[in-house]
Amino acid sequence: MKKLISTLALCAAVSVSAWAQGGLLDGKTGNTIGNVLSSIAGSVYSSPVTLDGTYNYNGVAVSVSSTEGGVLTNLAGTAVTSGIETKADEYLAKVGIRPGSMKFTFNAEEHSFTVQVGSLTIPGTYKVGNGERTVNLTFGKSMQFLSMTGTLESTLSGARILFTADKAMTFLKKVASLAGQSSSEVAGIAKLAEGYDNYRIGFKLNK
Repeated sequence: MKKLISTLALCAAVSVSAWAQGGLLDGKTGNTIGNVLSSIAGSVYSSPVTLDGTYNYNGVAVSVSSTEGGVLTNLAGTAVTSGIETKADEYLAKVGIRPGSMKFTFNAEEHSFTVQVGSLTIPGTYKVGNGERTVNLTFGKSMQFLSMTGTLESTLSGARILFTADKAMTFLKKVASLAGQSSSEVAGIAKLAEGYDNYRIGFKLNK
């Protein structure tokens, strides 16, 4: 699957180059192709995630479900989740959490990690499970010993980690508070998926 996604990304990139050289790439087309390439890079595949090294935060990841006619449908990757992610990104930017400002560094040998947000560094320990498809993050005193377990999803550019909405919101509010920001700035994220089921929030991480 990873090879297939890589091939698709390469084909799309070649097409972009060809169109640009031919003078056929206008602004609107360029934006559309850019969105396609971004979507391919963020596509989830089934390989397990080996957490080690540094992962840069690249935006909010969201997963929701909807029940229609008694059938529960996962809405990941749809316009619904994209809209929620865009709005959530706006909320987090207000407290300084944006691409380029936050990173996770994992030390697989010591099972330790740090979350860095600007000049703020938050340490903790972690443990993977379920064939490297889940991870438990345990923080220290500064985060009031918060423990949160999320699902790991591999992507072409790195990984996604998704937590239950309540745990994710606790984490984000504590980070905002430690950074000297009002936690009320991120409170609205919890309401973005009202009317949907199984709301999970997390992070898109590029390695």
